[in-house]
Amino acid sequence: MKHARVRILTLVLALLGIQLTWFIAPAYACGCGAMVPDPSARISVAEEQSVLRWDGRQEQIVMRLTVNGDAHHAAWIMPVPHRAAVRLGDPALFDQLAHAIQPVHRTRYHFWPRNGEWPFDGSDTAAAAPPAAGAVGVVDRQRLGPFDVARLTATDPAALGDWLHAHGFSLPARLKTALQPYVDRHWEYVAVRLAPDSAGTALHGALDPIHLTFAANAPVYPMRLSRLASLPQSLGLYVLAAHRMRTRSTIGGLEPEVVFAGRLRTHDGSSLGELTAGTPYLTALTQRFPDPTRISGDHELRRAAADTPVQQVVYEDELREVAGIPLWLLTVGGFLLLAGSAVALIVVRRSRRPVLPPPPVQPPPPIAPSAPLG
Repeated sequence: MKHARVRILTLVLALLGIQLTWFIAPAYACGCGAMVPDPSARISVAEEQSVLRWDGRQEQIVMRLTVNGDAHHAAWIMPVPHRAAVRLGDPALFDQLAHAIQPVHRTRYHFWPRNGEWPFDGSDTAAAAPPAAGAVGVVDRQRLGPFDVARLTATDPAALGDWLHAHGFSLPARLKTALQPYVDRHWEYVAVRLAPDSAGTALHGALDPIHLTFAANAPVYPMRLSRLASLPQSLGLYVLAAHRMRTRSTIGGLEPEVVFAGRLRTHDGSSLGELTAGTPYLTALTQRFPDPTRISGDHELRRAAADTPVQQVVYEDELREVAGIPLWLLTVGGFLLLAGSAVALIVVRRSRRPVLPPPPVQPPPPIAPSAPLG
């Protein structure tokens, strides 16, 4: 009865955990831009994969967004510190990176059996991721696959909002405030109009990657616009440089975690091979932002103190065996066999020992007669 209650409680907690996961699962941080859909539609970034390459003078960012929603058109805004060249990226790049940082699988043996292994496989124990003020300057406009890309300059976020509105989009008021720091620093903007290949089709799934190249004295990954998010955010960033890199601060999130660090040896002419030429050291970072409103700025990257390699290891636990027999069973069985043999040997030896007769009883010595008195 007790075990039944434990099982029911475990099942209830598991179902509750699944429901909580649906409600509080973090969204991916569209840190390098802001999605602006049609006023009557909705769109969300289900996943963002970003690669940042810096060779000491120039920065490249390759991004691929996976979106969900019912919007047929949307705009994506990205601030950049200098004028950017924009082209389509290679989707295979992210598969190559995923392969490069995949964990190492190792076997870890244990001596004593665990839950799920005999004799505990049937027990009840529960089993234990600058133009003029107010104007917008259109530097260039080009069509790249499903993207209508405009490179813009502006000294007033309201002017940028008017430009977007004139092209069929509304800029949320709070995004104007978020763009003000970039206007103050005279950054430029890449506005990307997203449209599906066929009319009447909503934007959904993985979009073609966008590849931006611009001058940079130091590597920076724009994150400020993510503070507009209403749900917890997660950031995944690949950084290619000459050495291992780190973030200058947490910018309001949890401490970034390095999931991979090491030199890549790619000379096969692939997209990853082209990016690693001159920047062979890959640092893969992940970071969580439980409260996006605390994001205080953009990620500035610095060289780490040492090029210490990092690679995740996935251990596969196995019970140590000899010829298919658990070693613990052989050990315990052998010990019991030896102990039993020792006890049996002692018993046998004691049973074969001759029984000696008791010593004969000696008669008392004779008493000498006493001498007469007087």
